[in-house]
Formats: sequence, C-alpha cells, structure tokens
Amino acid sequence: MTENELAKIVFDAGLKVHKALGAGLLESAYEECLFYELSKLQLKVEKQKSLPLMYEDVKLEVGYRVDLIVENKLIIEIKSVEALNNLHKAQILTYLKLSECKLGLLINFNTVLFKNGVKRIVNGL
Repeated sequence: MTENELAKIVFDAGLKVHKALGAGLLESAYEECLFYELSKLQLKVEKQKSLPLMYEDVKLEVGYRVDLIVENKLIIEIKSVEALNNLHKAQILTYLKLSECKLGLLINFNTVLFKNGVKRIVNGL
C-alpha cells in the first residue's frame, strides 16, 4: 500500500473519530481512538515509537517519540490546539527525516471541520 493510500485511510478514520468525539479533548484521547480505528483495519500501527537521533556515527536516544507510525511508511502527529503553527510543521519534518518516511499527516482535532485540521507534510529527503 502506498503512502497516499494509507493517508486516505487515516483521514477517513480520523474523520470518524472527530465526528464521534468532537473538538476540545486531549491529544492522548484522539491518539488512542485513532490507534484503535487503524488497528481494527488490520494495519500495522505503532504509537509513541521512539526515534533515535543519528549524530555523526553515534546513535543518540534523546526522547523523540512519534505519535503514530502506520505500516512503517506514514507518520501521524496529533495535536489539539487552537491553530497549527510552523513549529508543529518543523516537528513532523524532523520526524520524517529521522524515520526516513516520505509522508506525514499533521492532524489538529481541535477544529470545527476535521478537514481544516489536516496537513500533509512531505519529506524532501
């Protein structure tokens, strides 16, 4: 399955979660529900996966954790904030580089319309 196909599945699952819960909850609640929905679809989903930082020839465990990674191809960073900003985008770009994934979804569940809270972020490698 391609990254774009996975992104469509994740979008649909996120929309289902958003319709059921609405806006205003903690990020952890949305993360758990989205993890559950994607797991029901038999996708390989890892939550709070640790990402080591490679500096020169040294592997450093510095505490970077990806909210969700789907099929080792798609990074999902979940937010529940008033508005997404450049720091959120920089965070997911860093995760994409560290994981060598090509595509990430930055999802802000704190929106009236779910689609307005979803941003596709592409790793230029």
